Amino acid sequence: MHRISLKPLSEQTLVITGGSSGIGLAIARHAARAGAQVVLVARDEDTLKSICHDIAIRHDGRSDYVVADVGEREQVRHVVETVVSRHGGFDTWVNDAGVGVYARLDELSDEDHARLFQTNYWGVVYGATEALKHLRQRGGALINIGSISGEVPAPILSAYTATKHAVKGFTNSLRLEMIHDRAPVSVTLINPSGIHTPFGQHARNYMNKASRVPPPVYHPDLVAEAVLHAATHPVRDITVGGAGGLMIWLTRLLPSLADRLFAAMYYKAALANEPPRGGKSALYSAGGEGEVLGDQNSYVRHYSLYTHHQRSRALKAGCLAVAVGLVAMAAVKGAPRARAYLNHF
Repeated sequence: MHRISLKPLSEQTLVITGGSSGIGLAIARHAARAGAQVVLVARDEDTLKSICHDIAIRHDGRSDYVVADVGEREQVRHVVETVVSRHGGFDTWVNDAGVGVYARLDELSDEDHARLFQTNYWGVVYGATEALKHLRQRGGALINIGSISGEVPAPILSAYTATKHAVKGFTNSLRLEMIHDRAPVSVTLINPSGIHTPFGQHARNYMNKASRVPPPVYHPDLVAEAVLHAATHPVRDITVGGAGGLMIWLTRLLPSLADRLFAAMYYKAALANEPPRGGKSALYSAGGEGEVLGDQNSYVRHYSLYTHHQRSRALKAGCLAVAVGLVAMAAVKGAPRARAYLNHF
């Protein structure tokens, strides 16, 4: 297999879609602190201006922005052309932009369902295919932000889950094409578990309770660290959060148990015991306002041994063995105990 060489962060220009809040903003701040030139892409210019000012003042970093809706190919193409014109090119492209809808599938409108795919799936397709026109010549990293939802089914977030299944299939197939062509591009899929971002606040909500990120939740910095590792070390995929890793393996090894557990769990985990929030969602208009964290009060995990050890093949195998053992224990103890194991791995 051909070797792919990636530059140190201090020598890179990174383009990050969905950079106005949550994971995208966390990535931008970490990259800027590491000395990278960061280019943020989102729909709200005022927010992007404010973020770039903050990165310069508080983090002594270099940043720029381009306003675009990633669900429109021509706008994404404009981002590529603008970054090449202003900065001479880019070394890493991160497809992070995403939106959510909390709804039963039989109640979700076709319009909202299509818009969800336009951003979450087609935004990745447009970002990847337009960025590759440059990366194939220059070399670098293409990083797509997927989700454990790409492998783990979920009621209420069903349509969102479908988009992430699509992102996984697209990314893994695209990687094979790059390998076949011996292209100097590393293609990575990052699969976060529940992350403490404003996702629940920005999502459209059909339900009669407030939407939230299903706990346990991890700090966005963990995703940022995984992305920057992938920007400098060719890696196939990284799952962020041991709870998510365990859920994936539970789904693979004991699908019937996983179905019963998740069918009961998500209706409680994805909805808070309070009325829905007011205000508009980010489904059709800009939602990010420069906030990294959400408003949930649940315990936030700042470290994941499982994620950290994925950087080593031997340690990754050891963590996998632990995960399989926990899944087996969950099967013996039953679904109620299984949920407890998921919350503590």
